[in-house]
Amino acid sequence: MTRPADEPFIETRNAWVEFPIFDAKTRSLKKAFLGKAGGAIGRNDSNVVVIEALRDITLSLKMGDRVGLVGHNGAGKSTLLRLLSGIYEPTRGVAEVRGRVAPVFDLGVGMDPEISGFENIIIRGLFLGQTRKQMLAKVDEIAEFTELGDYLNMPLRTYSTGMRVRLAMGVVTSIDPEILLLDEGIGAVDAEFLKKAQTRLADLVARSGILVFASHSNEFLARLCDTAMWIDHGTIRMQGEIEDVVRAYEGEDAARHVREVLEENKRENRSA
Repeated sequence: MTRPADEPFIETRNAWVEFPIFDAKTRSLKKAFLGKAGGAIGRNDSNVVVIEALRDITLSLKMGDRVGLVGHNGAGKSTLLRLLSGIYEPTRGVAEVRGRVAPVFDLGVGMDPEISGFENIIIRGLFLGQTRKQMLAKVDEIAEFTELGDYLNMPLRTYSTGMRVRLAMGVVTSIDPEILLLDEGIGAVDAEFLKKAQTRLADLVARSGILVFASHSNEFLARLCDTAMWIDHGTIRMQGEIEDVVRAYEGEDAARHVREVLEENKRENRSA
């Protein structure tokens, strides 16, 4: 496939991610791996027992693609995001990614409980690939969005869970990634702020070249993505329109809700 030299893309071909378990008799160890990675138990070419967290993944994403990942806990959604970010290398097959990647898997990663909210804004931004100068220019705007006021001068350990989410969301949604890999981590905030965060998240997606978003919220998926992918036991079970994929995964009621959200989006876009 021919692409402009500087255009971001994601491509995997028959990619597997396997975690070896050298002592297969240790049941507790197998349970620990299964609990974290999901997938099936198999053997690799060296006859070592492995957890097959991802199996034979082939996908191709280009500039402008917005893909939502659905599937049960442990199905492989987070593992796929980590493969696309470069955290995991494929044990078989190929994974190619070109572009500036912003992996947003855990809103708390890259934050220090012993330093202030203001300092954590800088640290979290650096973790996401921004420069200190870029983050200093964004501090006031992020602070206003979080509505945390004087708490930004306090150590992060004094924050409630909802306050930490506000701070992390403010930083995450201030960046301009070419490839945004997003694992849902929103929920511990009040409804009014969540609505504000959704608007800001939509703006972030609009600035991103490619989005891959793992979420259990069909509403978020319908608002932020164009297509969906169902991951099941480490394999791609289905790809296509969000409504069709959600219908296959969760049934007609869930698909009807997705359709209502998509229609609402169209009305809002026409009136904008």
